[in-house]
Amino acid sequence: MGNEDDTTGENQNQARLIIPDFLSLQECKELEFIHRSCSTVGYRPNVFSTTLSHLIATNSPHLIIPFLSIRDRLREKVEEFFGCEYELSVEFTGLISWTRGASIGWHTDDNRPYLKQRHFTAVCYLNTYGQDFKGGLFHFRDGHPSTVVPTAGAVSIYTADDRNVHLVDEILEGERLTLAMWFSRDSAHDEDTKLISLLSSNMPCSSSKVSEELLLPKPASSNMYWFCPDQEQNEESGFDICCARIYVAGFDVYSTEEELSCSDFSELLQQPLQLARSNVLFEQEFTNVLHALQAVQFYLWKGTTPEDSEGVRRRKISLLSELEQGTVASMKSMFVKDNELANKMFRDDKCCLHEFDWAEFTVSVDELERYSRRLQKELNLVLLFHLHLA
Repeated sequence: MGNEDDTTGENQNQARLIIPDFLSLQECKELEFIHRSCSTVGYRPNVFSTTLSHLIATNSPHLIIPFLSIRDRLREKVEEFFGCEYELSVEFTGLISWTRGASIGWHTDDNRPYLKQRHFTAVCYLNTYGQDFKGGLFHFRDGHPSTVVPTAGAVSIYTADDRNVHLVDEILEGERLTLAMWFSRDSAHDEDTKLISLLSSNMPCSSSKVSEELLLPKPASSNMYWFCPDQEQNEESGFDICCARIYVAGFDVYSTEEELSCSDFSELLQQPLQLARSNVLFEQEFTNVLHALQAVQFYLWKGTTPEDSEGVRRRKISLLSELEQGTVASMKSMFVKDNELANKMFRDDKCCLHEFDWAEFTVSVDELERYSRRLQKELNLVLLFHLHLA
């Protein structure tokens, strides 16, 4: 296994470097929160992904901020280790999770003609083999190390060519989380140029004022969230991944819409929703299913730590009526047709160990709003800086 000392001098003849503890546990957990709040169906079976452009498209651009310092540090490390005499461009940044049944055979990261601009790869592991998932070991066909055991905070850096043909073992249990980045020598493929263009078109008039609308996510089309292992039974089985993540965390969703039908599927999830748990209804309305999901995932990330509740706005809770319980059950059967599969894919037993408390959840909902406002203000400053340079 490589270490920090391996990076001195020029290493053009070395193909890979493994660095333990490159990311802090806090950074790993924050990226995990973002992914589990925003991910869509991925590029291969049983894989889910979150790209920076997708965060912008779903009105969550402020969630890009936690990536920025990590991307800069990784780019510097890649340039240093491979002795680059020029600044590399970040060609792609994405959070990727591999769930039960996912695997990939021997390949290189530039093995398709339209990916020839990819020259270097960095994979940051956000959780740990054996603790958070089973299976999913990473193997290089040649050279040393031949096998990488994913550990939260570690990073693998390697050339995206035939010196690093690799595979990933099938995931047997749990969810394997990574931050993947590709770097290019060709500035024409710079991801940042595209991102700044997308961001600037939605930039608020004043960086000192963050509107409520900027902090509220908007779901993409429903087919980006519907997961079904058998495409021929797409309508009869599977689940909406946003709802599934809410359900496996112990919550239910509730809508005041009077009639529920399959034709309302995509529209209903973009309407205001409430959360329930154990026949108790949380009376705050969330603007849509993504907003509700962010609240749940933020609670799982931050809410298990006691917070100062002084000055927090109180929300009411009430017992679900028999009619409301029927609505909750109908929505669950509509959005999670295969509950067993959803639990196999997303269930995290560590999150179930904490005794739930509605007062603590209320604090977490307010903390999410403050967190989002802080990130949005930072993003506005970053944008102003780049636009000024332009």
